[in-house]
Amino acid sequence: MLKGIHPVLNPDLLRAIARMGHGDEIVIADANFPSSTMGPEMIRADGVSATDMAEAILAHMPLDTFVPETAWRMEVVGDPQAVPDVCSEFQAIVSKRAGDFKIASLERFAFYERSRKAAYIVATTEFRLYGNLILKKGVVHPHEVFTG
Repeated sequence: MLKGIHPVLNPDLLRAIARMGHGDEIVIADANFPSSTMGPEMIRADGVSATDMAEAILAHMPLDTFVPETAWRMEVVGDPQAVPDVCSEFQAIVSKRAGDFKIASLERFAFYERSRKAAYIVATTEFRLYGNLILKKGVVHPHEVFTG
C-alpha cells in the first residue's frame, strides 16, 4: 500500500499512467468491450466499475488542455443523441476531477478505431452498457510534482 494513491489503481495501472506521455490515450472499457483484441496492452480491473476507474485515474492524471477534445464516450447505436446514465456519471467525474472539459461522443466503430491507437485499455467489470471512456493525458506541470 502507498499513501495518497487511489486504492483502485493496482501496480499495473500505476505503471501504465506513469509511463504515458502528453497526448497518449487510455481507454476505460466496460465488460462487453472487446478489450483483448483491440491491440493495445490490456490491464484487467476485475470488480471495478468504469466510473470508479475514471475517478481513480483522474485523481492522478491531468487531461490535455492543448486540444479541443480530450475525452470521448461511445454513442448509443441507433440513437446518437442519447446519453446513458453511466456517461452522465463520466461527465460529472471529469468536471469534478479535471475541470471544464466536455466529453465528446464517437460512433461505435470510430470509438473502436480510436481505441486501437490508445496506449492502454483498462478492462473493468462495468456491466452498464456504453460504459466506455477514452481519456487523453495532459501535461504535468512542475508545481504538481511532489517536492518533499
